[in-house]
Amino acid sequence: MIRSSRFPVLTLVAALVAASLNSAQAAAPGADPAALAKVRDTALQNEYPYQRLEDLTDLVGPRLSGSAGAAAAVTQVADELRKLGAKVTLQPVKVPHWVRGVETGTIVDYKGRPNGVTQRVVLTALGGSGATPAAGIKAEVIVVRSFEELKARAGEVKGRIVLFDVPFDQNMADRGLAGTAYGQAVAFRGAGPRMAAEMGASAALVRAVGGAAYRIVHTGATNLPENARIPAAAITIEDSMLLARLAKRGPVTLHLTLTPQTLPDADSFNVIADWTGTDKADEIVLVSGHLDSWDLATGANDDGSGVVSAMGVIDTLRKLDYRPRRTIRVVAWMNEENGGRGGRGYNDAYKSSAEKHFAAYEDDNGSGRPFGLRAGVSIASAKLFAPLQAALYPMGAGAFRREDVIASGDLAALEVSGVPSFEPWIDSSDYFNYHHTTADTFDKVNPENLRRHAAVMATTAWFLANMDEPIGRSNVAQGNGATSARAQAAANAK
Repeated sequence: MIRSSRFPVLTLVAALVAASLNSAQAAAPGADPAALAKVRDTALQNEYPYQRLEDLTDLVGPRLSGSAGAAAAVTQVADELRKLGAKVTLQPVKVPHWVRGVETGTIVDYKGRPNGVTQRVVLTALGGSGATPAAGIKAEVIVVRSFEELKARAGEVKGRIVLFDVPFDQNMADRGLAGTAYGQAVAFRGAGPRMAAEMGASAALVRAVGGAAYRIVHTGATNLPENARIPAAAITIEDSMLLARLAKRGPVTLHLTLTPQTLPDADSFNVIADWTGTDKADEIVLVSGHLDSWDLATGANDDGSGVVSAMGVIDTLRKLDYRPRRTIRVVAWMNEENGGRGGRGYNDAYKSSAEKHFAAYEDDNGSGRPFGLRAGVSIASAKLFAPLQAALYPMGAGAFRREDVIASGDLAALEVSGVPSFEPWIDSSDYFNYHHTTADTFDKVNPENLRRHAAVMATTAWFLANMDEPIGRSNVAQGNGATSARAQAAANAK
């Protein structure tokens, strides 16, 4: 979801900020520097999002779709938004209900194994994984490092456990390309088990998609079809490397037990809360995060921080007694992680009136420090955001990056429907240390950074909700074949 920086944009930032500071007297209502500064500064001093994050993570805990935690989170967040005076609606969504069971792995044979010695490996089932028999399976491990190698060794796959030993490129992540590094590695989690199943593998393992080698696993969804749900698991970086080293010596046999279940779809909800506008109340500026999380931890970074930042928008405006021209709508999405049904369900419900959505913003790349905005607007519209950049500049968040396609996950379908999308431009260099792991807990969120997230979102929402100038529909909706294909792929992928 995070893409590389482009240095020419930073020059544009400086020019736009300067232009904005020189033309403040001509500013439209949403671009009023005093109002924007008040929203920014109030949010920067607001402890409300951090308090709500503690409630969400410590009191509710993990929130995988269909779970008791997900249901409790809907109730908690809806109740809090009602206390703020927002108009709250629960939009029904049918969601997948997948639960993990027993998950163990033991290396039971390898060349040079001392008599009686076995070695335990640390693994966890991937979302959508099939199950082994209760007693598990024993099979030889074949280690591959690319899809090309898998295809070249197709004759060796049948009946074996395929291990995709592909490292996450932390060096790339440290240089601002965390999203690219993630995309390269997560492709094997998404497509690898399916390809292995098609070749007759008995199971598939994927090296943890993350940069921290502390023997923790990164779960996530895999794209196994209903008729080929082989057992599929993520394995720690250390254990993946161990199996690869042992495989160089000779055959390696693993005893694998995974007993997840796919239960009937469950009833759940998107939580929708409106801070009603004035003269343009029928137009919507949407701010959001996703409420569900994986079940290994409490989803503080993914994506509790995004949800509470969106809640903080309404709290900030309530404290200031500010009413925007357009309605600001907070959405806490359900089922982003293993199905995307909340985002698609919302788009289905509002597709016929998509033109009433002026803009949509989601914060779902972790709680690292935000340095500015990524905006899915046209080149011609980019200049309209100079006053917003000027308002964010004093907090070190004045960077602005225009792109044709921004959204993935919850906003992707809306963007295909023509809604311009926005998200914070974040330092995500360490995000994948915690992402989808047991370590994604409240203590990993820096409170100052969370206040910055809430401030960027609130200031952007206020600006968008009061603009006079139209920013146009997204470039995706204008029929560009390449961007349309990319956006549709994002809408369909998870």
